[in-house]
Amino acid sequence: MLILGIDTATMQASCAIGGHEGVLAAAQSAKGRRHAEHLVPAIEFICGQAQIELKELSVIAVDVGPGLFTGLRVGIATAKALAHALAVPMIGVSSLDLLAFPVRFSSRLIVAAVDARRGELYWATYRQVPGGVQRLSEPAVGSPDEVASELLASGEELLMIGDGAVRYADTFEGLPKLEIADRGFAHPSATSLVQLAHARALREEFGPAASIEPLYLRKPDAEINWVTRDRP
Repeated sequence: MLILGIDTATMQASCAIGGHEGVLAAAQSAKGRRHAEHLVPAIEFICGQAQIELKELSVIAVDVGPGLFTGLRVGIATAKALAHALAVPMIGVSSLDLLAFPVRFSSRLIVAAVDARRGELYWATYRQVPGGVQRLSEPAVGSPDEVASELLASGEELLMIGDGAVRYADTFEGLPKLEIADRGFAHPSATSLVQLAHARALREEFGPAASIEPLYLRKPDAEINWVTRDRP
């Protein structure tokens, strides 16, 4: 079983191919919001590196957010087009789950935080379990101060990860018993996506392209700006 993973939820886009042998090839690019320009060439590149043709793929996995609206649309649209063309099923995984997965061996409460712009964060909490992490809270959106207050009230030892944690480090570094993970873990990765999707595919937890939708926790910035402009 070969899986193509596509992640475009944040400023860093990535794609990877893998299966039961692990990840065979991966590529990432931090080109801001130019995901549409770089995603398809990156997929072609990793196929060449892994010596795999698109027709050999069994599953398309994609990061469904929360994250940047334009990035999510590019990634999900590309994933759906490939799944339709290849007649293969899809698996959608949250960007917050992808952030938490690489630090799954931590005994601390894991806090995944994606920069939502407009002075807000998308975030959720996780706990180590055998074989991975378990999400303890539903993905939510809030200001850094609101998130910091909730984390302080938990009284637990915390490991915070994601570009949201990095951007608002000044807000969180003063909290007792909290550590912010290295910048190398600041973005979701297609490598983690392939690993998580492979486990789900073995359990046949996939569906048709029509079932995959982006996880939007608020209105798009363009819509918010339009409403604000129309106010008297």
